Amino acid sequence: MSVQNLAAATSGNASQALDRFAHPVVRICKRVVDLAGAVTIGALAAPLVPVIALAIKLDSPGPVLFRQQRVGRSLPDRTELFDMIKFRSMTTDAESRIGAVWAQKSDPRVTRVGKFLRKSRLDELPQLINVLKGEMSLIGPRPERPSFCRRLEREIPFYIERTWGVRPGITGLAQVYQGYDQTLDDVRSKILYDFSYTLALRTPLSWVAMEATVIARTVMVMAFGRGR
Repeated sequence: MSVQNLAAATSGNASQALDRFAHPVVRICKRVVDLAGAVTIGALAAPLVPVIALAIKLDSPGPVLFRQQRVGRSLPDRTELFDMIKFRSMTTDAESRIGAVWAQKSDPRVTRVGKFLRKSRLDELPQLINVLKGEMSLIGPRPERPSFCRRLEREIPFYIERTWGVRPGITGLAQVYQGYDQTLDDVRSKILYDFSYTLALRTPLSWVAMEATVIARTVMVMAFGRGR
């Protein structure tokens, strides 16, 4: 089934579309994996938390954690919003003068410690809390900011359908293959990855293969510092 057909179907009724495209076993297993994975990764990473927190405080003034509103699942009666939690990687006045903008290559707003955290993706560890709360998944489309979503919905057909019934993820197919968005063309390309991920939820076998691919690519990104 094509991406366009999936988008057209999901635009009618998100819950029915999710039932149709996501296998019931996949829906259950995905949430179980999210909970088990968040607890396991959180336990393994716990010793790093005080070290990261101290490094952030010593590097620049401001809070250790950074909260920002993001768009979650799109449902038939509403679109979920939640506060995404990350380790702070930018200066506290990063948007005070220029407002909300996409991350840039060699972004001057990023602190020295923040640069390492972003390259290793360690800044995203606190998002495990969002996963445990059911606001995010370990793997899924990238959660976007509401202000960007409004613009992208006007510019790109089927943009909102990328999260119909699907929780956004800490990592995902689009994130590991393309990284951060810098232009509208980047977003257009990323949508194809997001729909490809949704299509993989149709059968347990395709879902497992997709999850394994994303996990392997995520480990490579973290190990070789390819984040940004």
